[in-house]
Amino acid sequence: MSSVLYDEPGPKAKARNIAYTVGFLVALGLVLWWVLSTMADKDQLAADKWSPFVKDSKVWTTFLLPGLWETVKAAALALVIALPLGAALGIGRLSDHAWVRIPVGAVVEFFRAIPVLLLMVFAFQAFVEFSDLESEIRPLYAVVTGLVLYNASVIAEIVRAGILSLPRGQTDAAQAIGMRKGQMMVYVLLPQAVTAMLPALVSQLVVIVKDTALGGALLGFTELLYQNRAITANYGANTIAALTVISLIFILLNFALTSFASWLEKRVRRGKKSTGAVVAQDGVEAGAGGGVL
Repeated sequence: MSSVLYDEPGPKAKARNIAYTVGFLVALGLVLWWVLSTMADKDQLAADKWSPFVKDSKVWTTFLLPGLWETVKAAALALVIALPLGAALGIGRLSDHAWVRIPVGAVVEFFRAIPVLLLMVFAFQAFVEFSDLESEIRPLYAVVTGLVLYNASVIAEIVRAGILSLPRGQTDAAQAIGMRKGQMMVYVLLPQAVTAMLPALVSQLVVIVKDTALGGALLGFTELLYQNRAITANYGANTIAALTVISLIFILLNFALTSFASWLEKRVRRGKKSTGAVVAQDGVEAGAGGGVL
């Protein structure tokens, strides 16, 4: 079957595609064989390096599950704070008043331009210098602060693009029945923009979960990836095994989040008519739409 963007391949194209596929699989198999052989030569496939994750429950109860809890806690706190803050900043960027729009835009662009790890480091040092937080909880506060500052600015752009993706007629219809701008935003534009923003918001949620590992790498935050050090110290030089298990946990966690979000998105789209626009993660809308404000 052919379409506007894709023509059905002919016999030669099909043969080439099959050859490319076979070549790719062979190359992938060779790379996998080389990796496993190298690991075997370094004794990284020995049973004693992997068995603790199956036979010793203390690995889970002492290291992995507490680390997972810290990861989820930091991500949840950052999300709960960043979502409303980002929504407020995104709406502020659409304000008709320059004294609101310009400062809000400067704040958003400033924090979008700074790496999230640098924000965490600055926040950590600020808490050291200007607060009385105990050293045990200071890394958590620093990680959450960095995640909130960066992701709120990204979410602000997602919200702004989601609202701008709506057809101009939505605004005109609301103005025609005498709605004030605040009413139009709350009752007309935001509810419809949610469906366009959901995919990008889900992608940002996954980014938040993964970025918690930056705090463990530099600030001593005892999240999931940080537990690799403790596991290696207590169970021998099984870094590869520990990192593999931790990676699988991250994959399962993010898969659960994206699966739930996909279910929620379908439910929301069934419950209301969508404009057909979808906002990309970088805040650029795709699909139908035009200027709103």
